[in-house]
Amino acid sequence: MQVFIAQVINGLSTGSIYVLLVTGFNLLLLVAMIIHFSYPQVVVFSMYITWIVLKLTGNNLLLGIGAAIAASVLLNLVSAPLFQKVMKKRGEVDINTTMVLSMGIGMIITDVLSHTFNQGFPIAFPNELATRPVLRIGLISLLSGQVAALGVSVIAVSALFLILYRTRPGRAFRAIAEDPSGARLVGIPLFTTGLASYAVTGVLGGISAILLAMLIGSASAGLGEQVAHKVLAVSIIAGLGNLVGGLVVGLGLGILEAVVQGYIPGSWSNAIAFVVMLVLILARPRGLFGTKL
Repeated sequence: MQVFIAQVINGLSTGSIYVLLVTGFNLLLLVAMIIHFSYPQVVVFSMYITWIVLKLTGNNLLLGIGAAIAASVLLNLVSAPLFQKVMKKRGEVDINTTMVLSMGIGMIITDVLSHTFNQGFPIAFPNELATRPVLRIGLISLLSGQVAALGVSVIAVSALFLILYRTRPGRAFRAIAEDPSGARLVGIPLFTTGLASYAVTGVLGGISAILLAMLIGSASAGLGEQVAHKVLAVSIIAGLGNLVGGLVVGLGLGILEAVVQGYIPGSWSNAIAFVVMLVLILARPRGLFGTKL
């Protein structure tokens, strides 16, 4: 039982980061009308920037957090003009164009990371970021990185939903997601609102970068592609663009993977997400909670 509880805690902390990433992915899908496959690579790039800042500042965590968020927001905003043509069409999600653009951005980021930083070797973050035990009972160990991942994710997602459902910009986001043409007719600026969604998802990406650094303690150039597979799986299982569904499925997938890792040897956890995705696509093509497109 202790092994099971320990793995559930691991799964909740991992799943909470999936939730942040999928929420950012879905927000861009709903408001900017793009499928940003390279969003996880942007997060990993922010992890590398954090690593550099921590090294230069003697592990100043506040500066590291600021650098991660700034890098993620900047990369997201820089990519916005590349999707400008798609954003202007506003009729439907242009899967082919956005897929090609975002895959190209992702490959460029991965190539830069593998040839520029740390001579292409994986980077390691200071142990004190994540390995301080907060609670230990038998085999159950709760680390500071896990507490941070759970707590910060809950706060960040709650803040985002509060913005979406209690503020004027949030209503603009939801109006565009519901009916882009109608939103334009009532005077909502589609382009600037789309840029705002890039900035918001950039903040979520920067937070995710810090939490990943605290949770796994390392990063490599190929990490973005691995994370992208999980984000895509969660999005499709929940239903593309479904924010609430992404929250539920992200946590569920994190727990499922952790439990599998605890009881089945090997790397089966990476296959679990895609097996589940395949079965659910056959049973429910629009996802468990339905698409919002």
